[in-house]
Amino acid sequence: MHPNLKFTAETETKKINLLDLTIQRTATCWKTSLYRKPTFTDKIIPYSSNHPTQHKYPAIKFLYNRMNTHNLQENEYKTEENTIRNIMQNNDFPTHPYHPPPPRQTTIAPDERTATTIQKWATFTYVGKETTFITNLFKKTDLGIALRTNNTIQRLLMQRQQTSDKYAQSGVYKLTCPDCNKAYVGETGRNFAVRFNEHKNAFKTNSHTSNFAKHLIEQAHSFSSIQNTMQILQRHSKGAHLNTIERYYI
Repeated sequence: MHPNLKFTAETETKKINLLDLTIQRTATCWKTSLYRKPTFTDKIIPYSSNHPTQHKYPAIKFLYNRMNTHNLQENEYKTEENTIRNIMQNNDFPTHPYHPPPPRQTTIAPDERTATTIQKWATFTYVGKETTFITNLFKKTDLGIALRTNNTIQRLLMQRQQTSDKYAQSGVYKLTCPDCNKAYVGETGRNFAVRFNEHKNAFKTNSHTSNFAKHLIEQAHSFSSIQNTMQILQRHSKGAHLNTIERYYI
């Protein structure tokens, strides 16, 4: 079919694994049992985890539904039932026997089959029993409730890339006049953005507290944005105590 496609064959030795089943051939009949890989772990969402109940029990329901769906022998059925109980016990679920609810049987009236209703949904971040109390208030309404959590594995293990703003640091900077290209060099222990706004406010208020703003006012030059005006020459470590040093170059 294709040179990159490779197929493997497994020879049956009285039993063979197919998907999640182990099929065993005997002299009189076929026996089926549930198959789990050697790397299988009994880890599911622990009962003590800060998750809504609707997120904890679906795994248990799935195990019981699979056990009841397949035609298992009596011994295999009891073995699987004990396995499910061990999974529940190892994940701090209540020790009392769990009885999954029967499947829902919904009957649709003939007039309702053609009717299309759009249900509105609201999403809540689960933080504890308080969220359950609030969402229960909407049970008798037409609003559907969906719960989510923030303590996901991706959120806990993913390394976030810290995007630091270069203007949020301190150090030596240079301001260039956009009209005559004269340069002003200063050193500050505060953020570059804070120091830049001081020069900008001095220019707006016609104040001579800034030599750079004084030059722009006297020469009737314009004041450009921080991206076009400021150039960072050297960054200092956080918390460094520096005095403001000003140099003006022609």
